[in-house]
Amino acid sequence: MILKEEKAQLSVEFLLLTVFVIASVITISTILNENELNMIMSSARIGAEEGVGVDGLSVYPKETFDDYLLKNPRLTYPQDIKVLKIVKTDMGFDEGYGKKRIQLRVYTSSSSLKSSDKNSAGDRINYNVRKAISSTFRNENSSNTLFNPCFSNGYVITTGDVKWT
Repeated sequence: MILKEEKAQLSVEFLLLTVFVIASVITISTILNENELNMIMSSARIGAEEGVGVDGLSVYPKETFDDYLLKNPRLTYPQDIKVLKIVKTDMGFDEGYGKKRIQLRVYTSSSSLKSSDKNSAGDRINYNVRKAISSTFRNENSSNTLFNPCFSNGYVITTGDVKWT
């Protein structure tokens, strides 16, 4: 009888240890996933602010400046643009990349931009969002020159059109 009780005690201890290990793995996995999402959103915020700064100060590469001078001359002057929020939308699993896909949408406001110039300013903001995320995860060469889509370790990230209020 004593021998059987010792074996039963060992089984209970093994079961408790197994449950603890499984719970630890799940917790660590969740924490790492949330950390990655936090890094994506922080990078997106930095990129959006940088894009707003570029648009707000009218600092562009020469070819972009020349293009704006012809098509959107208002963008060659300083603008007042504010980032209100960035929303993340889960788009499901992307079979092509083997990663989860998320879409980020930046919400902004501007009292000085005309409707016709908002698309160009929004494109510049989105470009900087994707570039900042690519830079954070050190994979600038994993995509095209517009960083679209951009990647983190576990996600494919795209940006939707900037929403203006």
